[in-house]
Amino acid sequence: MPVKDFLSQRAVNVIVGGSYTLPNWYDPQGKLRTFACRTTRVSPYRMIVEVPVVGKIGDRLTSYFRDFGRFEGSISDTMNRSFMLELEMTRERREKLSDMLTWLEKKQKNPTMLELRKNARFVPPNPHSTLTLADSSIHPCFIIDCSVTGVAVSTAVQPPVGMPLAVGACVGRVVRLLPNGIAVKFVEQQSVRDLERLVARTVPVAAKTVIALPEPAAALNAVMA
Repeated sequence: MPVKDFLSQRAVNVIVGGSYTLPNWYDPQGKLRTFACRTTRVSPYRMIVEVPVVGKIGDRLTSYFRDFGRFEGSISDTMNRSFMLELEMTRERREKLSDMLTWLEKKQKNPTMLELRKNARFVPPNPHSTLTLADSSIHPCFIIDCSVTGVAVSTAVQPPVGMPLAVGACVGRVVRLLPNGIAVKFVEQQSVRDLERLVARTVPVAAKTVIALPEPAAALNAVMA
């Protein structure tokens, strides 16, 4: 089904974080790579998912979402940094998913359900950004979550722990490898007011493309010096 047809059907616009694997994407150890993702529109039959690596129409994949659980399905349509997933499940599970979607929609509209903790993490409205490495190469990345001290991202490249890089305009170092990405600690703590603008700096380039980006590149050189 094309995305334009799905947009005219009854569904819930709900954001739920998750992860997925694509065929033929492996890590250095030969295991399937896991990437972060999040839903934007969901029905009991299909969902639109924002992702760092899109895949191809017809690709079968496995996904897991925090509030939904594990799904099997196939990509029926693709868009810029997202795809539509046709869900394969039993009738009983579709009914349960329908009930869950109704509950989640009400939950997201409740302003009292807020997460309170030191350096609270959040997902910006635009989860797509760029990863700038020390060689000035720029790679698309997907923001899992972020705070004033760091950010977790999912991307096709796998920089090692300790590598300096920039997420958007925020310079930091890789401090931890995650099951679905990497954790980056900023060199300097950011302000809540400016964080979203600095982190979500998206440019329409393909992965592994090298382009000039003076500000982050210069800051990275200073970190490496």
